[in-house]
Amino acid sequence: MRSALPRGAVSAGRLHAAMALLQSCRFLAAPRLAAAARASSWWSHVEMGPPDPILGVTEAFKRDTNSKKMNLGVGAYRDDNGKPYVLSCVRKAEAMIASKKMDKEYLPIGGLADFTRASAELALGENSEAFKSGRYVTVQGISGTGSLRIGANFLQRFFKSSRDVYLPKPSWGNHTPIFRDAGLQLQAYRYYDPKTCSLDFAGAMDDISKIPEKSIILLHACAHNPTGVDPRQEQWKEMAATVKKRNLLVYFDMAYQGFASGDINRDAWAVRHFIEQGINIVLSQSYAKNMGLYGERAGAFTVICSDAEEAKRVESQLKILIRPMYSNPPLNGARIASIILNTPELRKEWLVGRKGNLLLFCSLLNVFTVFLPTCFIQSYAKTNLLLSILCQDSTFLRAFLLRSISSLCWRSVCAVVQIL
Repeated sequence: MRSALPRGAVSAGRLHAAMALLQSCRFLAAPRLAAAARASSWWSHVEMGPPDPILGVTEAFKRDTNSKKMNLGVGAYRDDNGKPYVLSCVRKAEAMIASKKMDKEYLPIGGLADFTRASAELALGENSEAFKSGRYVTVQGISGTGSLRIGANFLQRFFKSSRDVYLPKPSWGNHTPIFRDAGLQLQAYRYYDPKTCSLDFAGAMDDISKIPEKSIILLHACAHNPTGVDPRQEQWKEMAATVKKRNLLVYFDMAYQGFASGDINRDAWAVRHFIEQGINIVLSQSYAKNMGLYGERAGAFTVICSDAEEAKRVESQLKILIRPMYSNPPLNGARIASIILNTPELRKEWLVGRKGNLLLFCSLLNVFTVFLPTCFIQSYAKTNLLLSILCQDSTFLRAFLLRSISSLCWRSVCAVVQIL
C-alpha cells in the first residue's frame, strides 16, 4: 500500500520524468531556434568563400609545424634562416625618417609629391618628353593592387569607347577580380605556350590584331606574372605597331621593375617605347618587390595625356575617385621609397643590389638547367656540394634549390628571384 503524500506534493519518479521531458523539449527546440535565427539573419545567404590561392599558401605555411617547411607562396625577401629580410637601403631610409622626427599628418589625396614625381621619372625616364613636358599625372596608390584598382575605376568612369579589357593568358590571378569588380568585362589573348615554356608570339599577335578598335589591353611591362616570359625588344616593337594600328588603350602593369634584368631602364623599355611611338598609356607601379616594401603598400598610377592641361583635368578626376575610396594614401612607405629614389647614395645602393642579385640568380638558374639535373641523378652528395660552392654561406638558398631539384618543381626554382 502506497504511502500517502501531502496534497500538492510530487513523487520523485514523476519529478524525474517531468524534468527529462523538459530537457528533451529543450534539445529539440534548440536546433529550431538556431535555424530560425539563421533564417532571420541579414547574412544567411552568404556562402563560405575559398581561400586565396596565393595568400592561402602562406596561411597553411604558418600552421605547419614541420621544422623544414618552406613558403613557396608570396615571393618575399628572406635571410639564410628563412626569416623576413629588410634591405639595407630601406633601413637607412627609416633611420633618416626617425632622425628628422617627421610628423604623421595626412597626405594630399594624390599622395606624396616627391614620391609621385620620382615614380614617374623611374618609369618614364628622366629624358622622356612626356615627363619633361608635364603631360602626365601620377598619383600614389596602395601598392600595385590599389594602383591597378584606381586605374580600373578611372577607365570604368571615363573610357567610353569600350568596357572590354584584354588580359594575357595566363595573367596574375588578381587582375580578373580587380577589373571585374570595377565593372569592366574580361577578355583574353594568347600569350604563353606551355608546350614550349615560351612566349606564343605568333598567337599573341594574331589575337591582338583582331581585338576590336578602342578596346583596353593589359600588358606586363617586365617579368610577366606568373610565367616570367617577356617579349624581346624586337617583339615589343611589332606589338606596339599593331596596338597603335588597332588604336587600343594600353594598360601597363609594372610590378617588377629591376627584377627581370637587374636594370631598371631595360625593364622599363617597353613602357618608354610605346610612349615614344605616340601611344598614350596608363601605368601601375609597385614597390613591394623591388624594394621589399610589402606591408608598406607603396605604389603609383600614371596616365600619359596629350598635354599638360589635359593632365590637370585627369588629375582632378582621379582625386575625386580616390577621395571616397580611402581618402588619401599611407605615408610611411612613400617616404621610404621617396628617400631611396631621391638620395643619390641610397639610390645607388638599391640599384647595385638589384643588379648583383639578379646576376647571381641567372648564374644559378643556368647551372640548374644545364648541369644540376645530371649531377642529381648521379649523386645527391655531388649536387649538394656543388650548391654549397655556388651559394657560399647561404644554407637557406642551398636547401631551397636542392628541394626544388629533387621535386622537379620549376615554380619553386623561379621563386628564388624573390629570395635573392
